[in-house]
Amino acid sequence: MIVNVCLLFKLWLTFGASLAFLIIGLVRGYSASAIPSIESLDPSFIQHSEQKSWIGAIPPLGAFLGSMLSGSLMQRAGRKRTLQMTAPVWAGGWLLLGFAPGFALILVGRFLSGLCVGFVLAPAQVYVSECCDPEIRGRLGSLPTLSMSLGILISYVAGNWLYWRHLAFLSAAFCAALFFVLLPLPESPVWLKARGLDAEPSINWLQLSNRAVATVKDDDEKHPEKAPESEPKSLFTREVFLSSAVIKPLIVGFALLIFQQFSGIDAVIFFTVEIFQSAGSKLEAMTATIVVGAVQLISNGVSTMLVDRAGRRPLLLLSAVTMCVSMASMGAAFYFQFEAESWLGYLPIISLVVFMLGFSLGFGGLPFLLLGELFPTQYRSQLSAMASAVNLLSMFTVIKSYHALEAVLTSAGTFWMYTAFCAMAFFFVLFMVPETKGKSLAEIEEHFRGKKRKEVVHLQTIS
Repeated sequence: MIVNVCLLFKLWLTFGASLAFLIIGLVRGYSASAIPSIESLDPSFIQHSEQKSWIGAIPPLGAFLGSMLSGSLMQRAGRKRTLQMTAPVWAGGWLLLGFAPGFALILVGRFLSGLCVGFVLAPAQVYVSECCDPEIRGRLGSLPTLSMSLGILISYVAGNWLYWRHLAFLSAAFCAALFFVLLPLPESPVWLKARGLDAEPSINWLQLSNRAVATVKDDDEKHPEKAPESEPKSLFTREVFLSSAVIKPLIVGFALLIFQQFSGIDAVIFFTVEIFQSAGSKLEAMTATIVVGAVQLISNGVSTMLVDRAGRRPLLLLSAVTMCVSMASMGAAFYFQFEAESWLGYLPIISLVVFMLGFSLGFGGLPFLLLGELFPTQYRSQLSAMASAVNLLSMFTVIKSYHALEAVLTSAGTFWMYTAFCAMAFFFVLFMVPETKGKSLAEIEEHFRGKKRKEVVHLQTIS
């Protein structure tokens, strides 16, 4: 019974943080649902295709700015408080979008919703990772990404029958839920300890094990007079930034998030309808989009169940191979232009579904999970925010470059370019990414530091 109660508290906290990712899913899925509604019911708002492109692409720009600010915000205010302070601003962005009298304010509302995505992307994942025992951190840490897929699907399904303004109001309601669900939850004990505050109430509330709250002592026998833990050196000094504890996980984290985007995922999500139409599918466009959203949700669910059993590396490798094969077959389908009457005429649809399965199995969520695992405690806030910014800038680049690449490389060449990135992702994971399954955050940090001695890990006892 005690074990079940402990798990219940951790699930409650994970559910609260995952609401932020669900709203991120609503932001990502909104344009696919809202643009047809705007064109149908308010045609004067959109005069040309470039405006449609900006409705979809401007949130990543706002998110990039938000992620650059979130590092110092969650370092000073804490993980939970950052999420909670963002909720009313997020609701305001959705309400502005819902009441927008024209295209300009639609863009402002979308920019604000994207800004809040940047505020919460790193804090939500770090909050969950720092508040879970190593044995279950993979499963609980994957739930935010599962929630993002659910948010995308909710946006697709609700947008199929809701007026675009009402869809924005529905999204604002989830922001209110995020604020109230977080109220009774404790702050991250890792953050509290790093700030020199009392972490015992938080540890006891979450019933965390000794390994979950272990820390790495940064002891340097040559410099015994170093500054206390509560005042770490600046991340942007040469000594710290180029240290193995920082630069190695930073390279791994940046690369995984860049490969995630340059697999072509957001080009696929944003232009799903075009791809289905090119394939000559008999499915109605929004129905096809909902099918893709459902496939992504189910695949993320499977990944959540497997991540603490199979490990991170095997799932990432399988994901990269699956994406590589499916993108290659999609490029072949466009290159050879198979007859629609033949079953090969449906190869783009089959490839797209397989791609979503492969992506969601590994690269969809595990790079975000690793954001909360790889970086050292003292600099986790800043490094996670930087990694999120790189991811969001890559997302904007992929979305805005899709049609330009299609014009230069053709559709086949564009998908084969994504194939090459998926192949590079496979070899990067194979040679560079360590397995973190079952390891405490202190043990992961120790791995990158290259320390061998067990005594450098100091366990905090629970009274």
